[in-house]
Amino acid sequence: MSVQDVQVFTLHVAPQFERLSAEEKRYAHHMARAAWHGARIILSQVSPEAPAIFDFIQELYHSCSGRWEDIVDSGVSKANLDNFLSYAATFLSNIGNYYGSGDQKFIPDVDIEDLEKLSRKSAKLSSLYDQISVAVTSRPPYGLGYSSDSTQSTYYPDVHLTKDSIDAVSKILEEHSIFPENTRLRRAENGKDFEVLVASVQTNDSNDLQVLSLPDGGGLVTLVHGDHATALGQICTEISKASSYAANDTQRAFLSKYVESFQTGSLDSYRESLRLWVRDKSPRIENIFGFVEPYRDPHGIRAEFEGLVAIADDEETRLLAMLVQNSAKFIKRLPWASADNDGRGHFEKNMFEPPDFSSIHTLAYCSSIIFPGINLPNYNDIRQEVGFKNVIIANRMITESQAVQYPFIDASEAEQFKKHKYPAYYWWVVLHELLGHGTGKMLAETQPGVYNFGIDDRPVNPLDGNPIESWYKYGQTWTGQFADLSTTVDECRAELVGAYLMDDDELLELFGFTETSEIKAEDLTYNLYQQLGVDGLRGLANFNVASGNWGQAHSRAHFAMLKTLLLDGNGVMTIAHDATRRSLTVRVDRSKIRTGGKAALGRMLLRLHMYRCTADVAACRAYYEDLSRVEGEYLDWRETVLTNKPPPMVFVQANTFLAEGDVILKEYPATVEGLIQSWAERNI
Repeated sequence: MSVQDVQVFTLHVAPQFERLSAEEKRYAHHMARAAWHGARIILSQVSPEAPAIFDFIQELYHSCSGRWEDIVDSGVSKANLDNFLSYAATFLSNIGNYYGSGDQKFIPDVDIEDLEKLSRKSAKLSSLYDQISVAVTSRPPYGLGYSSDSTQSTYYPDVHLTKDSIDAVSKILEEHSIFPENTRLRRAENGKDFEVLVASVQTNDSNDLQVLSLPDGGGLVTLVHGDHATALGQICTEISKASSYAANDTQRAFLSKYVESFQTGSLDSYRESLRLWVRDKSPRIENIFGFVEPYRDPHGIRAEFEGLVAIADDEETRLLAMLVQNSAKFIKRLPWASADNDGRGHFEKNMFEPPDFSSIHTLAYCSSIIFPGINLPNYNDIRQEVGFKNVIIANRMITESQAVQYPFIDASEAEQFKKHKYPAYYWWVVLHELLGHGTGKMLAETQPGVYNFGIDDRPVNPLDGNPIESWYKYGQTWTGQFADLSTTVDECRAELVGAYLMDDDELLELFGFTETSEIKAEDLTYNLYQQLGVDGLRGLANFNVASGNWGQAHSRAHFAMLKTLLLDGNGVMTIAHDATRRSLTVRVDRSKIRTGGKAALGRMLLRLHMYRCTADVAACRAYYEDLSRVEGEYLDWRETVLTNKPPPMVFVQANTFLAEGDVILKEYPATVEGLIQSWAERNI
């Protein structure tokens, strides 16, 4: 996939930033600097060539001091330069040469001759181009995944590493209670043993190595510290500076644990930082740091680094607080609820602890995907014992309603669809984060011989009416057991919770939508079902036909939901496909939303919830893989989806600078040139 056109959006944050005190601005500045230093980690997690491509773009900017017209004057065609700048902006926004959403490789739509001319602008450019000249334009690989003829992964920088080997090492790490999120895996030089690369500032010498033995003579596994050491050192320096301006002792405590974790590679320290972070209620400046999301690991257990610093919007947060205060009643309306446990049922926590839920505007979001909403931490034991936080990224969500979208709504409904899309999408995301990721109880052996359910009087599984037969054994985790399925099933379940509740009259009235409001409650629900259809179709763009793999967890989830509505929704949704004109149209029958649509989503939601709660991996895999299989007419639909794919969205973010002790915010124009300049001025 070559890059020519992009949709550029600035994530404005100036009004929120200017309301901060001088101390808060200084705290935000150092935390933002820490976040941006994480880009170097992400680049090395994406592809072998990504760090050098990043440096090439930076050096090209500096070689002409951002005066791109000078490059045209020196012999590069304007068309090729414009296309390269679009590529550079796409690369920087995704922090790598694979789309953050979809994991598909993209290449510059530039003549090789002009690429070579660009490389002659300086000796450094020439040297960098020698490193990237083949990789920047070559395909395969087409996407990220287990090493194959068509995919690659730098989480496993060894083309001969098999899935069975990864499984074996993962199991021995789990047996020794070693978390894998901040690691990578490769074979040792002898070709038999393995090395687990642990992200940390500190390194270990040959006398200080932890070595584990695989069973049946399968080789040795050595833990090698010091992966991403330089970037993590810079992050620790900035976090330590930020600590001097923290608002309270809780913030200073979790910042200290961040530094301890990044210095030593200890995820026990990181988990302690999350316990403290959850207790930092309603901060003016929110942050998320660490090896957080495992979306891009084909094995589903190793996580990409992420750094987010954002400023809370008090008025928007107050609106979310109303939902949080009323959330307990709506949990009792989910499909697994029963008379037990005060109406919540056995498969829900004994008490729903209202989480911190904030609407925030991002100042620095260093990640391959800028999500509209986030629910953390991902460790389920911490969620159940301490709690969690939800955030809505308001300035990111605004762009969703402004962007060019897939044309899968009939022309007669397009205007109304666009009008209703933002509020429906906004509240769907809110429900996804709060009640999707915030509900459910993992039935587990929490200590040897100790269970968080009645082992002698096991709860009845509503799927078959019999006592449950599986649960998480001591030491087992959700991601460890469900591996590659964990993220997509988790996201699908959360999306389903939001969609399932989006026809609840009492809930919609709480949001301000009634039968007499400007946007009626019924219209909001109808729009949500239209979005379910559109999202399911556009998700097909992230399915790799050659490998049979999905490039994005949410895309797979959306397609599975679409298939459920088509196959089990009693006609609530149909898709009209005109292969000749390459058009797809989503049609929703309003009269069947509650009787057909909600019932189908509820059945799907109950299945995924029970599989997740009871660690029933085999049943979940059989069900979900069948439901998300792309074959027959769905392959034809995919071709039409690709034909209609809109230009990718890229995001321009602000920078902060110190000037005589004051913190200055600088925003940039919504252009590819502005985006490139913003990265060049970060100086990372």
